[in-house]
Parts: sequence; structure tokens; C-alpha cells
Amino acid sequence: MSRCSRLSRRTFSLALLHSRSRRWQRVALGLGATLAAVPVSQSQSSSTSLAHEDLIKRAVSLVTDGANTFLSQTTLALIDALTEYTKAVHTLISLQQQYTGLVGHISDKEEDAIWQVIIEARVKSNMYREKYLSFESKWMTAIKVSEMAAEAAYQAGADSASVTAHTHVQMAQTQVAEIKQLALKAEAKLAQVQAEEIHLKRKEEAAVKASKEVANLPAKEEIPEQYLRED
Repeated sequence: MSRCSRLSRRTFSLALLHSRSRRWQRVALGLGATLAAVPVSQSQSSSTSLAHEDLIKRAVSLVTDGANTFLSQTTLALIDALTEYTKAVHTLISLQQQYTGLVGHISDKEEDAIWQVIIEARVKSNMYREKYLSFESKWMTAIKVSEMAAEAAYQAGADSASVTAHTHVQMAQTQVAEIKQLALKAEAKLAQVQAEEIHLKRKEEAAVKASKEVANLPAKEEIPEQYLRED
């Protein structure tokens, strides 16, 4: 075989090897690009999911913050209204007790003056009662909103916001219960004083009626002596 022929075959083999090498390089590059694309896509999806979760937690935290503020304001308003109502009831109790102690010892004019003061105190007490009932309705709505916000925070994974909302609800309920208990005791005392007043009033009216009946009785008739004489 001639030298030229051997060189030609060697050149052809090198060219074929170079061609195959370049082909495998292209395949390897394509495969690498494909493999690299998978984790990048998964990473982007994971990042997006995390971003959504963070945004939801932030949003639900804003909801719980708003609910807590709503509950704080309504709780404060209700406590103030209950306190004013309780004071008004105690004032009415004091007036009723004073009147009860003076029954039968004052003139009609003085009694009318005292009753005028009592009526004004009753009107004021009823006004404060209507006010506290109005705030109590708003407060109960705030309680429901806070409970729903706490549940939403729990579902969203915002445990801290959920616990804070629940704690806020419990504190508000405890504070209102304590103040309302004082108001209920004042109402019970007022009812007792009014019952005593009614009893005393009826007793006085019965005494007056009895005295009038005695005064209107006819004079005793003289019994003839013969009827008194024993047989």
C-alpha cells in the first residue's frame, strides 16, 4: 500500500473521530441543558409557592390586627357605658332609699319634689342602659369577627397571629364580664329597694284606710237598761 493511501485513510479516520466527538458534545450540551432546566423550573415554582404563603400570612396578620383593634375599641366603649349605667343605678338606689325612709314624715309637696328627682334619675338610668346595650351589640359582633380572624390565621399557618387574637378575645370577655356583674348586682339591689318601697307604700295606704274607716264608724248606741238586767 502506498504512503499516500495510508495517509488518506488516516486523515479520513481522524475526520470521522472529530465529527463523532463534536456530535457527542452537542448531545451532551443538549442533555445538560435539559437536566439543568428541571431544577430551575422546580425552584421557581417553589419560590412562587413560598411567596404566596408569605403574602397570605401577611394579609391574615393585617386582618387579625384590624379585628383586635375593633374589639379593643368596642370593649372600651362597652366598659365605659356599663360603668356609667352602674353609677346611675346606684344613684337611683340612694334616692329610693331616702324616699322610703321619709315616707309618712313629709308633706305631699315635699314628696312630689322627691318623686320628681327620682323620675329624672330613672330617665337617666334608662338612657345609659340603652347606650350600653347598643355598645354590647357592637362588642358581640367584634368578638365574632376576632374569632373568625383567629381561625383564618390558624388555617393560614400564622400561629402567632391566631394565638394573639384568641388571647385578645379572652381578655375582652373577662373584662366585660367583671363590669357587667357589677351592673347586674346594682339592678338586683334596685329591684329590692323598689319592692320594699311598694310594700311600705301598701302598708301605709292600708293604715290610712283603716283609720278612715274607724273615724267613719257610727257612735255606739246606748242599750236600754232592761236588756242589760239579768233575769
